[in-house]
Amino acid sequence: MNVNFARLNHILIPQTKAGRDRLRRGLVGRLIRPLSAFYTALSDEGRLWATASLIVGGFGLDVHASEVYLLWAALTALLFASLLMQRFYRLGAVALVVTVPRRVTIGDELRFTLTLRNDGPGDEHALRVRGPFLSWDGRWTGEEPRVALLRKGESARVEATARFLDRGEHHLDPFSVVALVPLGLAVGPAVSSTGCRFLVVPRIARVLRLTTPMGRRHQPGGVALASKTGESMDLLGVRPYRPGDPVRHLHARSWARLGQPVVREYQEEYFSRIGVVVDTAIADARTLEATISLAAGVVARLSRGEALIDLLVVGGEVHDLTIGRHLGFLEQALDLLACVQPSKELIGPEALLARLSPHLHRLSCVIVVTTSWDGGLLSERIQGSGTGCSTILVEAGNKARSGPPAPSVQTVSVAAIERGEALSL
Repeated sequence: MNVNFARLNHILIPQTKAGRDRLRRGLVGRLIRPLSAFYTALSDEGRLWATASLIVGGFGLDVHASEVYLLWAALTALLFASLLMQRFYRLGAVALVVTVPRRVTIGDELRFTLTLRNDGPGDEHALRVRGPFLSWDGRWTGEEPRVALLRKGESARVEATARFLDRGEHHLDPFSVVALVPLGLAVGPAVSSTGCRFLVVPRIARVLRLTTPMGRRHQPGGVALASKTGESMDLLGVRPYRPGDPVRHLHARSWARLGQPVVREYQEEYFSRIGVVVDTAIADARTLEATISLAAGVVARLSRGEALIDLLVVGGEVHDLTIGRHLGFLEQALDLLACVQPSKELIGPEALLARLSPHLHRLSCVIVVTTSWDGGLLSERIQGSGTGCSTILVEAGNKARSGPPAPSVQTVSVAAIERGEALSL
């Protein structure tokens, strides 16, 4: 049994921004607010100083046996002297703006760009930018951004970096900027930015080659913006003008060369439409991540061609997205896959086919990414409707089985996906 200790360490902290706000407004939030205010009022050096003061205070409890309590009194006096001065270091005219990319790949470094502007009458010294408390899957990877001097009327730009290990939307609390007070043990009142949102999307598996099954169905044109602005048609040639032909189809060069009106003649464009079906009835978190990564790799590979791609994520309900030929982009498919949650119900072949049936009539072929082999029943039913079908089976072991269970089935191990191996499917 795999235990996620990082998640357990944050079990009392809500994952969502709305949940954290409710916690702050609740009874527990009100009770810990004084302690939180004291903690945030200290600098990093001040927190070490306070820890040292507590340790020294423990040794000085017996005032008759030693004079260690005098050292504790000195340490504590300096600490509270810094805290009393913090009100004089308010940054009333400093603004903080945070910009962050819309999406980041899971495990990659995310850069927050922090812009500070000083609209006050004087310069500001020794500024520190603090990041928000991160969810269980995130950690800061760089040092705390600092600005030694921010002159009046000027701006400064710094960066903060972090990594996130869980897919989905993340909504962070605001960043803040504070000024360091003399002695360096405390900071002034904070100026906060707005919160920021971004998506952690799955890593794209390295699918170098993908064989698509052949079906008996092709999709005629007529999809808006499928190939160009206007009609989705291929130019067949030119012919003499006939009454009723659209004037915009007149071909001026041929008209001038032949001496009579000539119009362009079009034929309806035909293109294939491929469905990528992702089965999310997967209990193991590692296998689910590998399956989603593989599905992203399949979609990325198909998006390089001319076909339309229908991404169908099957769980409690079917979530579909069409990309390709200017109808959508790979980033939109990654956004959909980023929010996939494991389905709590195991879906049999009959139920899965019933959920896919409304979509099959428009598809030329289907690629099913799943972790369970049903003996080929789903593939046979899909092929019986005139749609080609192949299955990619994700196996939880370090190696895929020695041979596929059927000619139309490819097996890929979770470990191969995680290692980023080149896959030919």
